[in-house]
Amino acid sequence: MIDPKKTPWLLRPFIWIWNFIAYIVGLTGRLVAVILGLALVIAGAVLTITIVGAIVGIPLIIIGILIMIRGLW
Repeated sequence: MIDPKKTPWLLRPFIWIWNFIAYIVGLTGRLVAVILGLALVIAGAVLTITIVGAIVGIPLIIIGILIMIRGLW
């Protein structure tokens, strides 16, 4: 994030817009990570219903939970 106090006053509106866009992108990235993690957990749970699919489903659940944790913190 760019510090608006160190820029000339004429450029401050552009700095505010740039920081606002950076905030939105950061927030959207976290939201997409949480949604992707939830989708992997659901897909892993569906695969775990069958015994053969459990080999792939359990790692999918673990990866999905880790992605959700990273997206939240």
